Amino acid sequence: MGDSLALAREAAATDAQVILVAGVHFMAETAKILNPDKTVLIPDERAGCSLAESIRPEDVRALKARHPGVPVVTYVNTSAAVKAESDVCCTSGNAKAVVEALGVPRVIMIPDQYLARNVAAQTQVEIISWHGRCEVHERFTPADIADIRDIYPDVTVIAHPECPPDVVAASDFAGSTAEMVGFVARNRPPRVALVTECSMADNVAVHYPEVDFVKPCNLCPHMKRITLSNIRRALETLAPEVTVPADLLPRARASVERMLAIR
Repeated sequence: MGDSLALAREAAATDAQVILVAGVHFMAETAKILNPDKTVLIPDERAGCSLAESIRPEDVRALKARHPGVPVVTYVNTSAAVKAESDVCCTSGNAKAVVEALGVPRVIMIPDQYLARNVAAQTQVEIISWHGRCEVHERFTPADIADIRDIYPDVTVIAHPECPPDVVAASDFAGSTAEMVGFVARNRPPRVALVTECSMADNVAVHYPEVDFVKPCNLCPHMKRITLSNIRRALETLAPEVTVPADLLPRARASVERMLAIR
């Protein structure tokens, strides 16, 4: 279990011949990119991602034409075809580190405009963004947080950086899935609101029963397509199998491996 970066590292390290990714399609594609000779399964091929669907490879090529020489940092929530047009991938947890590791004054950061704006607020590097949004996180508002604080004055609000910047500003801490978990583990606040996909809060709550989790609940319809029954069916049938066109693999793999090399 883990966020996109942790899952990518696990996929790169495993010696298993079959990898089943209980997640959305871009996660399974990333596992295949790192393991082109292994069988990679996804329980439901319809498990997509609004961010991945917000940008196409031709959009990336157009951005590069408008900004020649500016490197492209691509969120892992993208297709293999988009990764192949990029210089390096990132996750919400290492986006700032990836941007600054390039050692350049400007980068193109795609596709999540809110993640790009939240990273831009933390770095001196100029960020050129795209207009993609996560359909779960974009629905949160500062008013949602104000309402929670009215009901629970002692609450600690933790937001995912895919949320709009005004939501992040209204929160006490912002970070990736792994950073959210780490914050709770270190600080053990008595009451927490996780401003993210609500199943995420359920999973964290299992490990910290002493913490009262307030859940402003927005569900991801794509992640909900993954169930125990279709996981079992995929293991029994070794299908659906995820493939990546051979002409995309080397370039997509290079962008993912550059991300994994940045600590």
